[in-house]
Amino acid sequence: MTGPDAPCIYEVIDATWPAADLRRVGPWVIREGRGGGSRVSAASAQEGAHASDIAQAEDAMRALGQPLLFQIRATDTTLDTWLADRGYAIMDPVNLYAAPIPKIATERPPPVTSFEVWPPLQAQRQLWEAGGINANRIAVMARAQTEKVTLLGRYDDRPAGCAYLGIAKGCAMIHALEVAKFARRQGLARHLTRAAAFWAQDHGVHSLTLVTTQANDAANALYTSLGMQLVGQYHYRIKRDASE
Repeated sequence: MTGPDAPCIYEVIDATWPAADLRRVGPWVIREGRGGGSRVSAASAQEGAHASDIAQAEDAMRALGQPLLFQIRATDTTLDTWLADRGYAIMDPVNLYAAPIPKIATERPPPVTSFEVWPPLQAQRQLWEAGGINANRIAVMARAQTEKVTLLGRYDDRPAGCAYLGIAKGCAMIHALEVAKFARRQGLARHLTRAAAFWAQDHGVHSLTLVTTQANDAANALYTSLGMQLVGQYHYRIKRDASE
């Protein structure tokens, strides 16, 4: 597939799901998440990081009142070992997916199945809240300085699903795709993904991207069946007891 690689997708993530603050501390990028989840709270290494520098990142995260959390990318194998030796546990391995827009934008959802909305409606906020996506994570969407939209999905004539999309580096990224329990296994997630691709196509985007945990079997099966390709993986390392 000709399209975004993993380093590009990391930039798309930072732009479409931005930290409240992002700054360089020594050889680290420190993200201030303000409750917006792991992606906006994890530290990541820049070239030249050494084991002796880890304490510097830890101090910066403690100063923000955040968990000691590092994002481990494919090039971070040595850092991964250093953190394991310091008692950091693996958390949430994820897959990075991408596909050319024409591969996904092949069939529009049925009428009144998906609507483009900005800002999010109360019905969407309630759906996200039920799925564990709280107000702090919705605040991440609000502060993204990109072309963006949310999708409201309907099933059985009532609100049943939602997603948020942002554009960066010629890619649209889907975040926070949530389907209510009563509407699962009815094809709504597939409809919303296709609706996302059509919205992206209308905005001149060449690729659709997203991130999902490796443990989410249903999501991985869906995106693979749609023709999205795995282009990378990462995981986090967390210190479960920050006092150690």
